[in-house]
Amino acid sequence: MARYTGADCKRCRREKVKLFLKGSKCDGPKCPIESRPYPPGQHGRARAKESEYLLQMREKQKCARIYGVLEKQFRNYYGEASRLAGKTGENLLILLETRLDNVVYRAGFAKSRDMARQLVRHGHFLVNGKKVDIPSFRVSPFDVIDLHKDSHDLTPFIVASAEFGEKSVPSWIEVVPSQMRILVHSLPNRSIIDTQVQEQLIVELYSK
Repeated sequence: MARYTGADCKRCRREKVKLFLKGSKCDGPKCPIESRPYPPGQHGRARAKESEYLLQMREKQKCARIYGVLEKQFRNYYGEASRLAGKTGENLLILLETRLDNVVYRAGFAKSRDMARQLVRHGHFLVNGKKVDIPSFRVSPFDVIDLHKDSHDLTPFIVASAEFGEKSVPSWIEVVPSQMRILVHSLPNRSIIDTQVQEQLIVELYSK
């Protein structure tokens, strides 16, 4: 399975904005973008020539990096979004939000999407009673996501259970802390997706 193995903080610096890829580190003073708010590399401080194409490309890269999706997979998501009824940009964000790893992250079981992806791959979650170890698995309304009974005593989940309530959970899902369960009530809509991207720029990029 292809995945990015480089430094996450460099990706934030490249986009000149925090993508919150490292969990709690992103909120502290040790976040590299606080001390070096410019792209990495020899020419990072140079002022890049802003163009329409560059803005569109950077927005696409930012969105893909936030959700941890590589180029080919992101393009496939866009293709699927374009075939659905409604606005393509909003459909794209809904498809990305309903990935299982993102739902686990949004629910507070992991401090970052990278961590959530690893937890899913290790088979710690059941969807409607069946083990699912595919991070890109698409959840649907009325799905029930449970933590595997053998995983309740593992450190990451003990920490997560102690911190439930500190992080806001999107209204389209519900967390039941006593059962370590996530209930999917509906699909999200754009108004409650807080991902800071301008999806229209992505649509314009792929429409060329």
